[in-house]
Amino acid sequence: MPFVAGDGRPLNLVHILGERAPDKGPVVLVHGAGVRANIFRAPVEQSLVDTLVTAGYDVWLENWRASIDLEPNAWTLDQAAVHDHPKAIQTIVRETGWDEVKAIVHCQGSTSFMLSAVAGLVPQVKVIVSNAVSLHPQVPRSAGWKARYALPVVARLTDHLNPQWGLEAKGAVARAITLLVKATHRECDNTVCRLASFTYGTGFPTLWRHENLNPETHEWLKHEFAQVPLTFFQQMAQCLRAGQLVPVEGYRELPEDVAERPPETDARFVLLTGALNRCFLPESQRRTHEQLSRHRPGYHALHVIPGYGHLDIFMGQNAARDVFPLIQAELDRPV
Repeated sequence: MPFVAGDGRPLNLVHILGERAPDKGPVVLVHGAGVRANIFRAPVEQSLVDTLVTAGYDVWLENWRASIDLEPNAWTLDQAAVHDHPKAIQTIVRETGWDEVKAIVHCQGSTSFMLSAVAGLVPQVKVIVSNAVSLHPQVPRSAGWKARYALPVVARLTDHLNPQWGLEAKGAVARAITLLVKATHRECDNTVCRLASFTYGTGFPTLWRHENLNPETHEWLKHEFAQVPLTFFQQMAQCLRAGQLVPVEGYRELPEDVAERPPETDARFVLLTGALNRCFLPESQRRTHEQLSRHRPGYHALHVIPGYGHLDIFMGQNAARDVFPLIQAELDRPV
């Protein structure tokens, strides 16, 4: 279902219909950087989408401006927070007739959506399940060094990175980076997987634990990661230096201290992370939970899930057993 962002950019929602009419209201799933809504539908026996549909939720997947299904663009978290997520929620409310929505948000879908929420831009959202990182990004020390010292060098050579270079590297810069990754990342023989690890951090791998992925998912992900602009990484580098999300575009809707002030929402936040996350450390979610709890003690929740990393929380072959019941229970909990 197409909709238009606040600045006129065309976006879309994917509406997932089950065999029976939903009775628990709408829930929107928001992907991270350089992927798409399809990332929540890995080739596993039971995906998170399957779980939610079976449980009676009306499931919507948002392709915001970071989606690889859309025209590549130099996006920032600010743009998504102000222009994309509020319009997506308004569209879901209009189409469903429900005046309350729940959300499951991942990585940079989470950071941008959290900016929307704490700034009071999505008042219809009453429960937000955030995975990996929310208001306080924390990364391994080596990833911090990379953001500080390597990013400015890369930015002089290219305006984007693209794990699809693992399938076809066009141009000298793409070929050089791909050769570098092949020489330094020996964790598997899937070059897209290896490039995704290089793109998003310093892990071997960065975004999942290989033992948590079935072979079909490891092959499938070759086509689920593509171009991501350096504008995002440059903003994230500022956030890492500040220890919290930092708006960079001067929108009046997002004051400079938006991540520090009391949230302008009554939503309950459920913060998830894998205990083995090497993209954003579990401390990221712990810090956000501590801050939110200072404003409303005992209301929000934090779950650090043993044996999982970053995206395998949704893509893991055993996530339907280890993770999805927890997510469903938090969504079902009365607000």
